[in-house]
Amino acid sequence: MIHPILNLAAYCFSPISDPQELRDAWFEAGQALGIKGTILIAPEGINLYFAAPEVPCEHMLSKIKAYPGLDQLTVKSSWSDRLPFKRFKVRVKKEIIRMDHPTIAPVQGRAPVVEADTLARWLDQGHDDQGRPVVLLDTRNDFEVDVGKFDQAVDWRIKKFTDFPLAAMKNREQFKDKTIVSYCTGGIRCEKAALYMQEIGFSHVRQLEGGILNYFDKTDGRHWQGRCFVFDERQSLDPNLKSV
Repeated sequence: MIHPILNLAAYCFSPISDPQELRDAWFEAGQALGIKGTILIAPEGINLYFAAPEVPCEHMLSKIKAYPGLDQLTVKSSWSDRLPFKRFKVRVKKEIIRMDHPTIAPVQGRAPVVEADTLARWLDQGHDDQGRPVVLLDTRNDFEVDVGKFDQAVDWRIKKFTDFPLAAMKNREQFKDKTIVSYCTGGIRCEKAALYMQEIGFSHVRQLEGGILNYFDKTDGRHWQGRCFVFDERQSLDPNLKSV
């Protein structure tokens, strides 16, 4: 079956000098191309999730990648039968993912990552390559976790991402001598979560590169239970990145 709508999701922590000017230019371009979805712009970078037929999507993506620092933007794609968004919005924010901790700045350097296939291997063998037990830490909101999660993942039942720092502080003594892998839908929350955990003294922290969606794309989805919640009309995706 041919699915005519291309869905793109991406983020990038890279300095944006004039978010409002960029917002106006991208909104005009997206409107002209018939794009539906949302682009968030902040001084720390961009976060996007939009959809359209393939050619308009590629044109919009090319325009975004033309901005200095965004040329290496890594995009996760999936296909659907219909547009999962009703409108097109480009918004300027203080943060592309709100944490309320200004010292956590991925634009200045990332926490160590683990690639999807490596994580799958670690979970197969029951430990990382140094022999340490692996703890999967879900950084998403509780209602997202209820739709699907990794086997035996730690879930702190947070209601919003700004709750994460306090939960991490309360639980930091639990994970000594273990490798903690933070994960989320597309990777953006993991970026800040892993850096924050490093800042407060967690010893062995990794972030899952590209999040759950990249794990689905790069592996057979093993060690995952259920589906992955997404913030659009598709509501959730299975490990084949399909909504039904």
